[in-house]
Parts: sequence; C-alpha cells; structure tokens
Amino acid sequence: MTLDFSPRPAAAPARSRVWAHASIEASLIVRNGEQAILAILIPLAVLVGAAFFGDRLGLGLPTAAPSVLALVMWSSCLTTLAISTGFERRYNVLERIAATPLGRPGILAGKALAIGMITLGQVVVLGLAALALGWRPAFTAASVVVAVATALLCMGAFAGLGLALSGSLRPEATLAVANLLYLVGMPLGILLPASRFPDWAARIVQALPTGALGEALRAASTGDALLWPILVAALWCAALLTLAWKVFTWTS
Repeated sequence: MTLDFSPRPAAAPARSRVWAHASIEASLIVRNGEQAILAILIPLAVLVGAAFFGDRLGLGLPTAAPSVLALVMWSSCLTTLAISTGFERRYNVLERIAATPLGRPGILAGKALAIGMITLGQVVVLGLAALALGWRPAFTAASVVVAVATALLCMGAFAGLGLALSGSLRPEATLAVANLLYLVGMPLGILLPASRFPDWAARIVQALPTGALGEALRAASTGDALLWPILVAALWCAALLTLAWKVFTWTS
C-alpha cells in the first residue's frame, strides 16, 4: 500500500467555503455579550413583562409574542450585521477574506446564512418561551406563508440598511446609528401596532418595513393573512439592497 502525499492546491467547493464562513460568523456573534443581550435578554424581558403586566399596559401576550419575533429579526438583521461588518471593514478583515477563494460573493452569502441561522435560533427559543408563558397562536397555512414571505423580505431590507451603514460610515458612527435605529424602530410597528397611533401616523407606520413586519406577524398569529405587508416589504427590500450595492465599500 502506498500513500499519495502529492499536494492538491485547489480550493474547497463553494458550498463548503460559504458554510465554513457562516459557521465562523455565527460563532463570533453568539460569543459577543452585547449581542446576547440584544438577541435574547431584551426580547425575553418584553415577553415576561407582557405575560405578567401586559394587560395593564394594553399590550398583552397575544400581541407581544409576535411583536417580539419581529423584534429579533429587526435587531439581528440590522444592528448585529451592521456593527460586526463595520468593525470587520475597519480592520481590513473584509479585504483580506475577499482575497481568498471565498471571494466577495462568498462573504455576503456567508453573512446572510449566519444571520439567518442566528435569527432562526432566536425565533425558536423565544417562540417556545412565549408558548410556555401562555401564548396560543391560531396560525393557518395561508397566514404562515404570508408571514414567512414578509419576514424574509423585511430581513433583506434590514440587512440592506445594515450593510449600507457599515459600508459607508466609520464603525463608531455605525454603532451609534444602528443602535439608534434599533430603538426608534421598536415602537414604529415592531412592538406597537399601527392601530395604537393616530390615523395619519398609522399610515406612515404601515408604510415602513418595521410596520409591515410587525403587522404581518401579529395578523398571522390570529389566522389572518394580510397581503399589503408583502408589497411594502418587497419595495423596501429592493430599495435598501440597491442602496447597499451603491454605497458599500470594502475598505474604510
């Protein structure tokens, strides 16, 4: 028996490269304490507060649970992605990785997969927590399909905004703006339904991607399939991904 020690310098298959990059991205994000607070602790605190004190505030668990699921999509796809990418860009990590066989498309695909895995994990954990606290959604097949479609489009829109920020601003500015947008977006459709606003303000909230996502998930949990959020989400997704494509630079 002879052993073949001849070198094979070819790159790994594209699927393996993207998966390896996504795994590293996800592990780095999960090990970040600040991101753990945004990812689990704040949404869980909202759920617990809604379960025990929500009726007094007019925001019970049936409304708060789908709103919290919208919140984790908002935080992961905007804040987490923007901050991590901004500092990677500052220290020329993106430029160095782009020079490997992974390439720029592989970097973006890996980031998308990593954020998707983290968001899915958050949705599962917080969904189970909401069920344990007494949430009883009335999903239908149609409402689930519409909610998932809206969620994917809104996640694309949030990611586009996050990449536009991280690819054009200094990381310190990205950190500040992303956290500010996170706080501003929470009441604008994510946690508060549009019906809680005056008519003129409700129309503005419904036209935002945060409003579209929140309304779609809340409606889906009651068995309703709203179609207008898909249109709003699709328009924002196309616009913000185009913006990211135009303004994103790989080096600071």
